[in-house]
Amino acid sequence: MPIFQDAKGKNISNFQKMIDEKKNTIRKYYDEIGHLYYGQYKDVNVDMTKDINARCESISNLYIEIEDLNVKILRERGLKKCAVCSTENNLSNAFCFKCGARFDDSDAVPADVVAPPNASATPSRYDTKPVAAAAPAETVVADEVIDASDAQEIEEGKEE
Repeated sequence: MPIFQDAKGKNISNFQKMIDEKKNTIRKYYDEIGHLYYGQYKDVNVDMTKDINARCESISNLYIEIEDLNVKILRERGLKKCAVCSTENNLSNAFCFKCGARFDDSDAVPADVVAPPNASATPSRYDTKPVAAAAPAETVVADEVIDASDAQEIEEGKEE
């Protein structure tokens, strides 16, 4: 009998396995960097900078790949992460439920994709929501502050 009943669980497991493999590779690179650096310390005439930099670049790339895999895991769970506050939101949300930031169109979800009913990103009644500020009753023109009625008179004067 298969361990995973659904395709999403299998995909998430595969993504997690790939993340674990990348983290192991990162640990291996850190170890190699330490050995290279120590070798350079022991023999001042040997320059290992290129090798160290190559491994550092590989580590940076692996971290980017891990982040991409984490995004895929979230998508499999029907979630996406807010770029502003890092809160997990349902894929169908156009705005972050915590900070109100608008999601890009690239985050848009096809109509047939539905978030799981018990996703952890559902807001609770204790979450605070941003309050929109009231529109100012004054208009700034050339470093002067004037009332809205004065602004209307100025506009009418321009039309004449």
